[in-house]
Amino acid sequence: MMKTRNFVKNTVLYGLLIWTSAAFSHVVLEEPTALAGRNYRATLRVGHGCDGSPTTAIKVYIPTGFQGAKPMPKPGWNLTTTLTQLEKPYKNHGKVVTEDVAEITWSASTKDHWLPDSHYDEFVLRGGLPETAGALWFKVLQICDKGSNAWVEVPSTGTSTQGLKAPAALLEVMDSHAPRHQH
Repeated sequence: MMKTRNFVKNTVLYGLLIWTSAAFSHVVLEEPTALAGRNYRATLRVGHGCDGSPTTAIKVYIPTGFQGAKPMPKPGWNLTTTLTQLEKPYKNHGKVVTEDVAEITWSASTKDHWLPDSHYDEFVLRGGLPETAGALWFKVLQICDKGSNAWVEVPSTGTSTQGLKAPAALLEVMDSHAPRHQH
């Protein structure tokens, strides 16, 4: 009985912690944890514009170790990707991958598709997670009609974003013993 109460208490506290950090962070991941060696669907939530100005573009910098990033198209938004040569190639379905997606940018195709400051939206991509546990930081540049927000701050140690004014979106990769299958 005591174990059950502690589990429930810890689950509630963890949920409040996630909700609190999401309320103060402005670009966050819908699912902030995932298992190592698995595919992951990253849904980045953009909560507001730049000091009242509507969002016109979102650029995501893919963290090292996140493999084969593929963005989901959004109606009314143009999509571009930037590739980079990998320092450490990896294998995917028997093929050696030597370059991978480093940046993904969604840009509103017209003013009608700008994201107003009073609304929120989600930008989605997927890819493979590293085999080892640890933190992955998705840095995001939010470009607005007037100004921009660079959500790129990462703590010097650990994963607490407390005290950071513009934190990057954190994905905590948890230990997993299951074999990876990448698509």
